[in-house]
Amino acid sequence: MKQFDLVVIGAGPGGYVAAIRAAQLGMRVAVAERDKPGGVCVNWGCIPSKAILTSAGLYEDMRNAEAYGIRCQGLSADYGAVIRRSRKVADRMSRGVTFLFKKNGIELFPAGATVLSPTTVRVGEEELSAKNILIATGTAVKGLPGIEPDGSIILTSDDALAKETLPRSVIVLGGGAVGVEFAYVYRAFGADVTIVEMEDQLLPSTDRDVAKELEKALGKQGIRVMTSAPAKGFDKGTRTLTVSTGGKEETLTAEKLLVAVGRKVLSAGMGLEACGVEIERGFVKVDDRLRTTCPTIWAIGDVIGGMMLAHKASAEGVVAAEAIAGKDVRRPDPDRIPACVYCRPEVATIGLSEEEAKRRGIDCKVSKFPFTALGKAVASGHTEGFVKMIAEAKYGEVIGCHIIGVGAPDMIAELSLARSLEATFHEIGRTVHAHPTLPEAIREAALMLGGEAIDL
Repeated sequence: MKQFDLVVIGAGPGGYVAAIRAAQLGMRVAVAERDKPGGVCVNWGCIPSKAILTSAGLYEDMRNAEAYGIRCQGLSADYGAVIRRSRKVADRMSRGVTFLFKKNGIELFPAGATVLSPTTVRVGEEELSAKNILIATGTAVKGLPGIEPDGSIILTSDDALAKETLPRSVIVLGGGAVGVEFAYVYRAFGADVTIVEMEDQLLPSTDRDVAKELEKALGKQGIRVMTSAPAKGFDKGTRTLTVSTGGKEETLTAEKLLVAVGRKVLSAGMGLEACGVEIERGFVKVDDRLRTTCPTIWAIGDVIGGMMLAHKASAEGVVAAEAIAGKDVRRPDPDRIPACVYCRPEVATIGLSEEEAKRRGIDCKVSKFPFTALGKAVASGHTEGFVKMIAEAKYGEVIGCHIIGVGAPDMIAELSLARSLEATFHEIGRTVHAHPTLPEAIREAALMLGGEAIDL
């Protein structure tokens, strides 16, 4: 039986990062992965979807190029080529993870794993001895009762990432990040698109002002958005979805139904409960150091719940590896983890929304600086959206920021650093930003909180 200091189950953005950090700390590490290294993020999520979104954005820009003094004649799109490119991008990144394992002396076992005991893991037909075991199995796509994906008419995001034929019409069931991203892609390439969301806004956990702005922008693109509209059932024969809206039922018909209603946790059938690991509603329970109720078993990422984000899992992977090595570390604060959505306009958010701050009883100040007042946004022709900043009133610490507009996911990094440093809006407002740039909107939003805005 091979001996390891750590066996990681799952090679996604949490598992592979944890394995590499553990190897850096001198541990002998093994990783079990039944799919390709990189997990859902690299192979069926973040990376291929962003490749497709990049193509969609480029196509949209070229269609609108005449507004910039450039004429594109005979413009067309090959949707199959878009998908094939995205698969090549995903494969390249997966090979990169494999290379990193070799570079760091990590042994990869390409098979599913079962925990036999607190210190034993079966991977395929082989048993491994481990001083510690890290669960990083993540989640998988799911359907709804009575609306189960079939890969043909009813699609999951995995199906959508692989199909090379653009549907003529699509109903997107779910207005979260995955739903709005695919809705934008399909519409950008010419499909008729309707988003159906059971909650009263798109991106239900996002600041309400941002959600309203996104709904307005998607509407301008020709996407129909239905909120407060729970699905009642889908008839595959007629390809008709029945939804409840405004106290009555309405039927929608489309060539494809994309189900984007969340993900299911992959914690069952691994033998965790027999080792004393407590699981609640499918999620593995951990402490502040990411240790489960079994002292030698740890868990990170989607499988422990909370924000289901690749970078959150990666941050937890580092913490878990360092905790196993005996360092005094704690899991990341969710209020300091950014979240991004890559449709157009893009969305990025960190910290508390205005509604959440009020629910917590925090006396706060709020500002909103529109991109219409920003030189770089006007020059680039991307004036949709705004930067909304929230600070607690007494000391001015920034407790939340919400950006909607082109470049938002890159801009939010400044606020991530600000949150880590517990920066105030005074400090951000007095920080010199290069001109002309989009992040100047962050500075202006900060200045607005102190009544010192220059360009508005």
